[in-house]
Amino acid sequence: MRITSSIVLLVGIIAVSAASILIRNAQTTTPSLVIASYRMTIASLVVVPVALWRHHEELRKLRATEWLLAAASGVFLALHFAAWVTSLEYTSVTSSVVLDATSPMWVAIGSWLLLRERLTRPVIFGLIVAVAGSLVIGLGDMTQGTSSTSLLGNSLALVGALMVTGYWLIGRRVRGSLSLAPYVAIVYSMAAVVLLLMVAGARQPLTGYNATTYVWLVLLALVPQLVGHSSFNWALARLPAVFVAVATLGEPIGATVLAYFLLNETPTTIRMFGAALVLAGIAVTMSRQPNAASVEPQ
Repeated sequence: MRITSSIVLLVGIIAVSAASILIRNAQTTTPSLVIASYRMTIASLVVVPVALWRHHEELRKLRATEWLLAAASGVFLALHFAAWVTSLEYTSVTSSVVLDATSPMWVAIGSWLLLRERLTRPVIFGLIVAVAGSLVIGLGDMTQGTSSTSLLGNSLALVGALMVTGYWLIGRRVRGSLSLAPYVAIVYSMAAVVLLLMVAGARQPLTGYNATTYVWLVLLALVPQLVGHSSFNWALARLPAVFVAVATLGEPIGATVLAYFLLNETPTTIRMFGAALVLAGIAVTMSRQPNAASVEPQ
């Protein structure tokens, strides 16, 4: 189970690492809220039919509390994407994903306070090292001076990290008793509805973009969302929320590498050092994951 969980998390990290690159390409013609709404709408259109077809009985038997929790998770996910996708308009890919990656700090605190998940010393140490590495990666921007626009972008990325904390914590709470497909169907659909309402409120058009833009939007929904986030949600049924959240700290490394090759954003020595710290922190934390995992309903 440990090997399987690690492989699934690795696939998820690789998939979500592509998100910032796809978003940056789409942002040349498309507002950020529209990008986020397309991401969740397309993803929900894929998973909802599967959930209705294979898990209609489970959906029918869901308690009101489970519906409400899953819907609340979707609201947190929508707010996360609204803030984080917009942050990429104003700051670098590395800084955005790094600040967004501070979520494990908030997840760890929330898991301890709300879920009563015990944090061992090795887990705390790995968490500190990984988050420190993420902050070191972002130091490159700070050493070059911070403009008002990058301050806005960095602030939005941090808000995104706070919002995704609710998404992880609720997912850990609900996924122990709810199958993956029904859960993500409810969460992704609610996130799509919230984002579409935000787009309508901002009076931004959903159509009229070029064909290339729609390719980026479809890829964003299929790869980072359906493969990436669904991999993390799968893991939440088997691992404490803090383990999954710490594993996602690999995203800044993947995003930095892709930004170098595709966006010509060259990583500095200090960013490379930060990447090494992130990997070390993940290795320490994941080596201490529990031997027994909760059983996911089929």
